[in-house]
Amino acid sequence: MPLRERFRHDGLRKLCLALIGVTWQLTSCAAEAPVQVPAPTTDNPKVAGPLQVAVLSGGCFWGVQGVYEHVRGIEKVLAGYAGGEQSTAHYDIVSSGATGHAESVQITFDPAKVSYGEILRIFFSVVHDPTQLNRQGPDIGSQYRSAIEFADETQRHIALDYIAQLDKAGVFHHPIVTRVDPLKAFYPAEAYHQDYLLRYPANPYIAINDLPKIAALKELFPDYFNGRPVRVAASGF
Repeated sequence: MPLRERFRHDGLRKLCLALIGVTWQLTSCAAEAPVQVPAPTTDNPKVAGPLQVAVLSGGCFWGVQGVYEHVRGIEKVLAGYAGGEQSTAHYDIVSSGATGHAESVQITFDPAKVSYGEILRIFFSVVHDPTQLNRQGPDIGSQYRSAIEFADETQRHIALDYIAQLDKAGVFHHPIVTRVDPLKAFYPAEAYHQDYLLRYPANPYIAINDLPKIAALKELFPDYFNGRPVRVAASGF
Protein backbone atom coordinates (compact mmCIF):
# COMPACT_ATOMS: atom_id res chain seq x y z
CA MET A 1 0.00 0.00 0.00
CA PRO A 2 1.47 3.42 -0.93
CA LEU A 3 2.53 5.52 2.03
CA ARG A 4 -0.07 8.20 1.32
CA GLU A 5 -2.89 5.65 1.14
CA ARG A 6 -1.59 3.83 4.21
CA PHE A 7 -1.51 7.09 6.16
CA ARG A 8 -5.05 7.99 5.07
CA HIS A 9 -6.39 4.52 5.86
CA ASP A 10 -4.69 4.44 9.26
CA GLY A 11 -5.94 7.90 10.20
CA LEU A 12 -9.51 6.99 9.26
CA ARG A 13 -9.34 3.75 11.23
CA LYS A 14 -7.99 5.52 14.30
CA LEU A 15 -10.63 8.24 14.04
CA CYS A 16 -13.41 5.65 13.95
CA LEU A 17 -11.89 3.86 16.91
CA ALA A 18 -11.60 7.14 18.80
CA LEU A 19 -15.30 7.82 18.34
CA ILE A 20 -16.06 4.34 19.61
CA GLY A 21 -13.70 5.03 22.49
CA VAL A 22 -15.65 8.10 23.58
CA THR A 23 -18.71 5.95 24.25
CA TRP A 24 -16.67 3.23 25.90
CA GLN A 25 -14.86 5.68 28.16
CA LEU A 26 -18.09 7.26 29.31
CA THR A 27 -19.11 3.92 30.78
CA SER A 28 -15.65 2.68 31.79
CA CYS A 29 -13.71 5.84 32.60
CA ALA A 30 -12.48 4.49 35.95
CA ALA A 31 -10.52 1.76 34.19
CA GLU A 32 -8.73 4.33 32.04
CA ALA A 33 -7.98 6.90 34.74
CA PRO A 34 -4.35 7.26 35.89
CA VAL A 35 -3.59 5.53 39.17
CA GLN A 36 -1.16 6.69 41.82
CA VAL A 37 1.08 3.71 42.47
CA PRO A 38 3.88 3.32 45.03
CA ALA A 39 7.52 3.11 44.01
CA PRO A 40 8.83 -0.42 43.50
CA THR A 41 10.51 -1.97 46.52
CA THR A 42 12.77 -3.98 44.22
CA ASP A 43 14.73 -1.79 41.84
CA ASN A 44 18.18 -0.95 40.54
CA PRO A 45 19.98 1.94 42.26
CA LYS A 46 20.51 5.04 40.17
CA VAL A 47 24.19 4.86 39.29
CA ALA A 48 26.28 6.08 36.40
CA GLY A 49 26.79 3.51 33.71
CA PRO A 50 26.07 2.67 30.08
CA LEU A 51 22.66 3.40 28.64
CA GLN A 52 20.08 0.66 29.17
CA VAL A 53 17.03 -0.45 27.20
CA ALA A 54 13.48 -1.36 28.24
CA VAL A 55 10.79 -2.75 25.94
CA LEU A 56 7.13 -2.33 26.90
CA SER A 57 3.74 -2.94 25.28
CA GLY A 58 0.63 -1.12 26.47
CA GLY A 59 -1.82 -0.44 23.68
CA CYS A 60 -1.31 1.77 20.64
CA PHE A 61 2.36 2.69 20.48
CA TRP A 62 1.62 6.32 19.60
CA GLY A 63 0.62 7.14 23.16
CA VAL A 64 3.17 4.91 24.89
CA GLN A 65 5.97 6.49 22.90
CA GLY A 66 4.58 9.96 23.54
CA VAL A 67 4.55 9.48 27.31
CA TYR A 68 8.13 8.24 27.54
CA GLU A 69 9.39 10.95 25.21
CA HIS A 70 8.34 13.30 28.04
CA VAL A 71 10.26 11.47 30.81
CA ARG A 72 13.54 12.86 32.15
CA GLY A 73 16.44 10.46 31.74
CA ILE A 74 15.05 8.95 28.55
CA GLU A 75 17.44 9.30 25.63
CA LYS A 76 15.33 7.77 22.86
CA VAL A 77 11.98 6.01 22.37
CA LEU A 78 11.21 3.98 19.27
CA ALA A 79 7.75 2.73 18.35
CA GLY A 80 7.85 -0.79 16.99
CA TYR A 81 6.90 -4.43 17.29
CA ALA A 82 7.89 -7.25 19.64
CA GLY A 83 6.83 -10.85 20.06
CA GLY A 84 6.72 -12.08 16.47
CA GLU A 85 8.99 -12.72 13.52
CA GLN A 86 10.89 -10.11 11.52
CA SER A 87 9.00 -11.04 8.35
CA THR A 88 5.68 -9.95 9.90
CA ALA A 89 6.92 -6.80 11.64
CA HIS A 90 4.89 -4.49 9.40
CA TYR A 91 1.94 -2.38 10.52
CA ASP A 92 -0.58 -3.65 7.99
CA ILE A 93 0.15 -7.25 9.02
CA VAL A 94 0.49 -6.65 12.77
CA SER A 95 -2.91 -4.94 12.72
CA SER A 96 -4.49 -8.30 11.86
CA GLY A 97 -3.66 -9.54 15.36
CA ALA A 98 -2.35 -12.82 13.95
CA THR A 99 1.43 -12.22 13.94
CA GLY A 100 2.27 -12.66 17.63
CA HIS A 101 3.57 -9.10 17.66
CA ALA A 102 2.47 -6.40 20.05
CA GLU A 103 2.74 -2.70 19.32
CA SER A 104 5.68 -1.87 21.57
CA VAL A 105 8.23 0.77 22.42
CA GLN A 106 11.95 0.47 22.92
CA ILE A 107 13.12 2.90 25.59
CA THR A 108 16.79 3.84 25.84
CA PHE A 109 17.47 5.41 29.23
CA ASP A 110 20.23 6.75 31.46
CA PRO A 111 20.27 4.58 34.63
CA ALA A 112 21.80 7.45 36.60
CA LYS A 113 18.70 9.57 35.99
CA VAL A 114 15.80 7.12 35.91
CA SER A 115 15.68 3.52 37.05
CA TYR A 116 14.05 0.55 35.35
CA GLY A 117 11.61 0.33 38.26
CA GLU A 118 10.57 3.96 37.83
CA ILE A 119 9.98 3.34 34.14
CA LEU A 120 7.64 0.51 35.15
CA ARG A 121 5.99 2.74 37.75
CA ILE A 122 5.02 5.20 35.01
CA PHE A 123 3.93 2.26 32.83
CA PHE A 124 1.49 1.00 35.48
CA SER A 125 0.36 4.45 36.56
CA VAL A 126 -0.31 6.62 33.50
CA VAL A 127 0.61 4.71 30.33
CA HIS A 128 -2.11 2.04 30.34
CA ASP A 129 -4.49 -0.11 32.35
CA PRO A 130 -2.56 -3.24 33.42
CA THR A 131 -5.75 -5.07 34.44
CA GLN A 132 -6.75 -5.43 30.78
CA LEU A 133 -4.72 -7.88 28.74
CA ASN A 134 -5.72 -7.42 25.12
CA ARG A 135 -7.53 -4.10 25.18
CA GLN A 136 -6.56 -0.51 25.82
CA GLY A 137 -9.16 2.22 25.30
CA PRO A 138 -10.83 1.65 21.93
CA ASP A 139 -8.08 -0.69 20.69
CA ILE A 140 -8.86 -4.41 20.91
CA GLY A 141 -6.65 -7.38 20.04
CA SER A 142 -3.52 -9.21 21.13
CA GLN A 143 -1.40 -6.63 19.27
CA TYR A 144 -2.48 -4.15 21.97
CA ARG A 145 -1.65 -6.43 24.89
CA SER A 146 -0.14 -5.38 28.18
CA ALA A 147 3.36 -6.81 28.34
CA ILE A 148 6.84 -6.26 29.70
CA GLU A 149 9.52 -7.77 27.45
CA PHE A 150 12.52 -8.25 29.75
CA ALA A 151 16.06 -8.16 28.42
CA ASP A 152 17.71 -10.00 31.32
CA GLU A 153 17.00 -11.69 34.65
CA THR A 154 17.36 -8.42 36.57
CA GLN A 155 14.55 -6.81 34.58
CA ARG A 156 12.45 -9.96 34.94
CA HIS A 157 12.94 -9.99 38.71
CA ILE A 158 12.08 -6.30 39.10
CA ALA A 159 8.95 -6.65 36.94
CA LEU A 160 7.59 -9.75 38.69
CA ASP A 161 8.28 -8.36 42.16
CA TYR A 162 6.59 -5.08 41.28
CA ILE A 163 3.46 -6.77 39.94
CA ALA A 164 3.28 -8.88 43.11
CA GLN A 165 3.78 -5.75 45.23
CA LEU A 166 0.98 -3.83 43.51
CA ASP A 167 -1.41 -6.78 43.60
CA LYS A 168 -0.74 -7.37 47.30
CA ALA A 169 -1.34 -3.69 48.05
CA GLY A 170 -4.65 -3.79 46.16
CA VAL A 171 -3.69 -0.76 44.10
CA PHE A 172 -6.08 -1.77 41.31
CA HIS A 173 -9.65 -3.02 41.60
CA HIS A 174 -8.72 -6.09 39.54
CA PRO A 175 -5.57 -8.24 39.34
CA ILE A 176 -2.75 -7.13 37.06
CA VAL A 177 -2.70 -9.28 33.91
CA THR A 178 0.43 -7.80 32.33
CA ARG A 179 2.52 -10.46 30.65
CA VAL A 180 6.22 -10.70 31.53
CA ASP A 181 7.91 -12.23 28.50
CA PRO A 182 11.53 -12.65 27.41
CA LEU A 183 12.49 -10.19 24.71
CA LYS A 184 13.13 -12.12 21.49
CA ALA A 185 13.67 -9.07 19.30
CA PHE A 186 12.40 -5.56 18.73
CA TYR A 187 11.67 -4.23 15.25
CA PRO A 188 11.23 -0.47 14.73
CA ALA A 189 7.94 0.59 13.18
CA GLU A 190 7.62 2.49 9.95
CA ALA A 191 8.92 6.06 9.96
CA TYR A 192 5.45 7.59 9.70
CA HIS A 193 4.57 6.15 13.13
CA GLN A 194 7.56 7.69 14.93
CA ASP A 195 6.92 10.82 17.06
CA TYR A 196 3.26 10.56 16.04
CA LEU A 197 1.87 12.18 19.20
CA LEU A 198 4.33 15.05 18.97
CA ARG A 199 3.60 15.66 15.29
CA TYR A 200 -0.17 15.29 15.38
CA PRO A 201 -1.48 16.42 18.79
CA ALA A 202 -4.75 17.59 17.19
CA ASN A 203 -5.51 14.13 15.80
CA PRO A 204 -8.82 13.16 17.51
CA TYR A 205 -7.45 9.77 18.53
CA ILE A 206 -4.42 11.40 20.18
CA ALA A 207 -6.48 14.17 21.81
CA ILE A 208 -8.99 11.74 23.30
CA ASN A 209 -6.78 8.81 24.29
CA ASP A 210 -3.21 10.03 24.70
CA LEU A 211 -2.87 13.71 25.61
CA PRO A 212 -4.55 13.04 28.99
CA LYS A 213 -1.68 10.64 29.71
CA ILE A 214 0.85 13.42 29.19
CA ALA A 215 -1.13 15.64 31.57
CA ALA A 216 -1.25 12.82 34.13
CA LEU A 217 2.51 12.29 33.84
CA LYS A 218 3.12 15.96 34.57
CA GLU A 219 0.74 15.92 37.53
CA LEU A 220 1.75 12.62 39.15
CA PHE A 221 5.46 12.61 38.31
CA PRO A 222 6.59 16.26 38.22
CA ASP A 223 10.20 15.34 39.01
CA TYR A 224 10.33 13.16 35.93
CA PHE A 225 8.32 15.31 33.53
CA ASN A 226 10.33 16.68 30.62
CA GLY A 227 8.66 19.62 28.93
CA ARG A 228 11.11 19.34 26.03
CA PRO A 229 10.46 15.81 24.81
CA VAL A 230 13.08 13.76 23.03
CA ARG A 231 12.29 13.04 19.40
CA VAL A 232 13.17 10.11 17.21
CA ALA A 233 13.57 12.51 14.32
CA ALA A 234 16.40 14.27 16.18
CA SER A 235 18.31 10.98 16.42
CA GLY A 236 18.38 10.50 12.67
CA PHE A 237 15.97 7.57 12.45
